[in-house]
Amino acid sequence: MHYATIKPVDIANGPGVRVSLFVSGCTHRCPGCFNAEAWDFSYGAPFTEETQEELLKALSPDYIEGLTLLGGEPMEPVNQETLLPFIRKVRERLPEKTIWCFTGYDFETDILGRMMPQSETTCQLVPLFDVMVDGKFVQELKNITLKFRGSENQRVLNVQASLEAGKAVWEEGFR
Repeated sequence: MHYATIKPVDIANGPGVRVSLFVSGCTHRCPGCFNAEAWDFSYGAPFTEETQEELLKALSPDYIEGLTLLGGEPMEPVNQETLLPFIRKVRERLPEKTIWCFTGYDFETDILGRMMPQSETTCQLVPLFDVMVDGKFVQELKNITLKFRGSENQRVLNVQASLEAGKAVWEEGFR
């Protein structure tokens, strides 16, 4: 896996001060995407052990609330394979940090309906997230007043509650 950039101090992609990892590779190709250069799976730099340690170090201060995964597309199957062991490290070393994942995939149709039944990696990765912002960016539904999302079709979901319910459950305060 490659990554486009790391923002060690980010206040735009989740609550509080966060560390954001922008992975490379996306097959959605949404018109109006703010990060179209990251559609290319080989864009940026390789995601190495050193990169992981850099991220873990950036996450360690008390003022950092958590990690945000964006893209590109973190839920592309090839990216999931690399992210799963890394996210496990985050959970083991820094269990108090929240993990947000932005995805263009729909939680019910794609994540629950297709990916989890077909992929053990997805089954192991998704429960490690606290919040998932789902849905493709839709230019015609763009709304700059929305908190942590770009278009009105996107949702801010509580992953644990959604998995338990077997359907999308909004994170409190974001509907």
